[in-house]
Amino acid sequence: MAKIGPGKSGGSNRQALTDEDNQGRELFCRWCKEAGLAISVDQMGTIFATREGTEPDLPGVYIGSHLDTQPTGGKFDGVLGVVAALEVVRTLNEYQVKTKRSIIVTNWTNEEGSRFVPSMLASAVFSGVYSLEYAYGLKDREGITLHHELKRTGWLGTEPVGARKIHSYVEYHIEQGPILESKHKSVGVVTHCQGQSWLEVTLTGRSAHTGSTPMNMRKNACLAMARIINIVDDIAMKLQPNVAGSVGQINMLPNSRNALPETAIFTIDLRAVDKDKFITLCELVETEVQKIAQEHNVLCSIERIGHYEPIEFDKQITEVVKNSAIQLGYDFMEITSGAGHDATWISGVAPTSMIFCPCVDGISHHESEDITQEWAESGANVLLHTAITLSNA
Repeated sequence: MAKIGPGKSGGSNRQALTDEDNQGRELFCRWCKEAGLAISVDQMGTIFATREGTEPDLPGVYIGSHLDTQPTGGKFDGVLGVVAALEVVRTLNEYQVKTKRSIIVTNWTNEEGSRFVPSMLASAVFSGVYSLEYAYGLKDREGITLHHELKRTGWLGTEPVGARKIHSYVEYHIEQGPILESKHKSVGVVTHCQGQSWLEVTLTGRSAHTGSTPMNMRKNACLAMARIINIVDDIAMKLQPNVAGSVGQINMLPNSRNALPETAIFTIDLRAVDKDKFITLCELVETEVQKIAQEHNVLCSIERIGHYEPIEFDKQITEVVKNSAIQLGYDFMEITSGAGHDATWISGVAPTSMIFCPCVDGISHHESEDITQEWAESGANVLLHTAITLSNA
């Protein structure tokens, strides 16, 4: 899979619904057909590959993740969960194991949100968080809509989004952090997922000459942004532990060496495990953004482009994951996800849990992202035994 859309430094670049993503999807579907799976595609382009159970009318067990990547992404983020789910099916086929419920290997569309914002899009539409019309109208930086790209690449399916009844959903994913490796654990049993809020802030001041405009007469959007970046970090640090605040994407106009920035547009990423802390974090940041903008005499608008509160995964499903790890003799620990996943949204419509694989130095969303074969195998075996247990429930 990593040979498709190779990055410049050993990673992957298969952004959602690009030609590279299309090639990855086609390869995945070919593998699924070779494994005897029946393929269906919904109106968001999500791929469902079904291994039919002995009682196919029962709600199925869904396992999977996503194949799309960041522009300079690693080879394992999302992809591990999809190919490991397919390996589960291949193993069941090899040993001729029958299950009562069907097992459905799933590839969700546009999880990363690197091309079409927000992230985790198809799973959000599936669970009713966003409408299909909203998702279809989203545009990339070139102004191309998601609906156009679904049609162009041939992944505009006919199955209604969200029509499926899910018995349970389990997602296997790299941790994207350093905790498991530092604790010498080969498996992470994910119990919670941090709340996350994405804010897009637009500050509008006045462009002017950098040399002839007195310091006390400026309306500098960039200066206000710099102060906001600092206060976001201060607030997050004061609310520790398990709180994060960051500024990621930044755009300035006119972006000239000798002209004061008139407009600064940037994103703020806020995350916390505890619900009360998360609410406090969001409220404090939004209040301070407005306060700083006023102090610097610039106009300010804040758009919330993604938001969900902290969630707890289903305790029964999580217990099945934990028992599988115990039976297999793996060193594991309970862990909270610091990143968002499709499992976050699916947890709102079906019992859901996650399994984490360590990653080297905790590096992710980077081309140097790496895991060991031993780690990958441990998590895949836990996924296998979890799927067997759930599919016979």
